[in-house]
Amino acid sequence: MLTQGGMPSADPVTLAENDPLAAFSDRSLLIVDDDKPFSTRLARAMELRGYHVQVAESVAEGVAAVDARAPAFAVIDMRLGDGNGLDVIARLKDLRPDARGVILTGYGNIATAVTAVKLGAFDYLAKPADADEIHGTLMAQPGERADPPENPMSADRVRWEHIQRVYELCGRNVSETARRLNMHRRTLQRILAKRAPR
Repeated sequence: MLTQGGMPSADPVTLAENDPLAAFSDRSLLIVDDDKPFSTRLARAMELRGYHVQVAESVAEGVAAVDARAPAFAVIDMRLGDGNGLDVIARLKDLRPDARGVILTGYGNIATAVTAVKLGAFDYLAKPADADEIHGTLMAQPGERADPPENPMSADRVRWEHIQRVYELCGRNVSETARRLNMHRRTLQRILAKRAPR
């Protein structure tokens, strides 16, 4: 389990004893995410679960890491500063077809999920996903879904996260965000003024 700050609370020895990862001789894991605080916390948490972690912050770095040594596992953010994380997944599957790669994204999109799986992603998780969810997904048997998260985001929180993302992508322009979301400007302003729902 993770604490509030994202750090594991369980003893790493106990985690290792009860872990299907022990069956894998290669435990290399590549994390590709340009959110440094998130990737740092996740890397620590996954190391305590027995993975040998390498972190990249861009598509270019991710592809270079895969070319240097294709990992057995990968956790890749969909949206990166220099492109799309699907390019890293595609390269990984070219070089190592048996690799298990999970795509993370800040918003749900069925079409993108289908594309990710077609390109070789093992599964698809919406951010914020914690280490328990990611580890469970990486360890799931092919065709088997990971257990649902204990504390998933509420529908209100998912909506709020989506609105915030579009707002940031529109350069914090309220009018443009409202137009793209097909929402009244005043309604959007009220949502933006509120705290994030739980």
